[in-house]
Amino acid sequence: MLMAVILAFPALTAWSQQASNGQAPGAGQTPQIHEFTLTQALDYAGKNSVLVRNALLDLQIQEESNRATTSQALPQLTGNAGITDNLQIPTQLVPGEFIGQPGTYFPVKFGTKWSNNYGVTLKQVLFDGQVFVGLQARQTSLDFYRKKQEVTEQMLRANLEKVYYQLLISRWQIAQIDANISNQKELLRSSTEMFKNGFAEQLDVDKANVQLTNLQSEKVQMEFNIASGYLGLKVLMGMPVQDSLRLTDSLTYDMIRDAVLGDDYKYTDRRDYQLLQINRKLNEYDISRYKKMYIPTVNLTANYGQTQYTNSFDLFKKNSWFPASYVGLNISVPIFDGFFKDANIKQAKLKLRQTENNMDSLKIRIDNDVKQAQLRFTAALATLDYQKKNMNLSDRVYAQTRKKYDQGLGSNTEITTALADQRTAQSNYYNALYSAIVARVDYLNAIGKL
Repeated sequence: MLMAVILAFPALTAWSQQASNGQAPGAGQTPQIHEFTLTQALDYAGKNSVLVRNALLDLQIQEESNRATTSQALPQLTGNAGITDNLQIPTQLVPGEFIGQPGTYFPVKFGTKWSNNYGVTLKQVLFDGQVFVGLQARQTSLDFYRKKQEVTEQMLRANLEKVYYQLLISRWQIAQIDANISNQKELLRSSTEMFKNGFAEQLDVDKANVQLTNLQSEKVQMEFNIASGYLGLKVLMGMPVQDSLRLTDSLTYDMIRDAVLGDDYKYTDRRDYQLLQINRKLNEYDISRYKKMYIPTVNLTANYGQTQYTNSFDLFKKNSWFPASYVGLNISVPIFDGFFKDANIKQAKLKLRQTENNMDSLKIRIDNDVKQAQLRFTAALATLDYQKKNMNLSDRVYAQTRKKYDQGLGSNTEITTALADQRTAQSNYYNALYSAIVARVDYLNAIGKL
């Protein structure tokens, strides 16, 4: 839970007061002001979160990888040029029969001092099973990384919603603590006046002071938690910490209860299951690719070039360049490779089985996630209703006890107990409220509807 981020600043109170409004001290930069609904916060995080940006880069990397795959099916054109200075022209031995001296050899040098050349070579794949399967798998590869990006965004959404709504609840808590402090100050004033008039003891005044100090300390801690929560939310969204952030959404009971519990969910609604489905398809492409290695490959090759032979270096000498060209068709037939292709096919099939096993395992985990989330959500809503009633009841008890105390009919022990019960009930209510929100998010996430 990002509210637990630790900030060890000496000037804690001042920093907390700023951060309670989503503000943080600047760091030599001009801070920006953001007012976000939950939808706007999610949109901002989708553009600035490092996790999402890296997932988008993975997709772009795959797009470039697809371009590299496509290039294998396109013509490959290569140019070449060379200059050779034959410092010592090779000597060949010619049989003496050519000059009427059988049984002997005489040395002859063939060639020129300079031999220069240039040309172009064209290569075109006419048929290669692996290349064609790679072309077929391009879109599936892109789908895989798009789905990974969606999985990342879903995880980010779940965490962001929990922190966003917790901060909304914290605003209610601060308002409640302020109301409690105001009531306690009034109680302290009343106790002090009663003490002056001889209707109360110094102990009653001291107890009221202790309660007030506890409430003020509780407010400082709550401000600290809110500051931590805003900082954690900014980090999660990829927002500079010196920027000011204000949350503009509201939270109601209807929003918490809008998730309809049921057992009509589908595995295919879960993005992580969709990701495994795409991965299985990629495994099948791998098997097909290795199988096609048994099929002959056909390539077309063409070349055109010119070569110059001279005894002096002169690239523009007339009648010294001689053209040459050819066109060739190459058919490569695999015969035996030491079972290399067979091993690759079996390895790809085993990976496919692993993916299918992971899909079966994920189905079980999805069933468990949904059932657990349903139980938690149901229990959380029931607990929330009970705690709301209990908090309202504690408010009435405190109000009645306070009225009796002000009229001199109640004791300090009664008012202290009523106040402690009220604070406990308030704390339990806000904890139940946040638990219900978390349970709702977890349930929607489990059924793939978040």
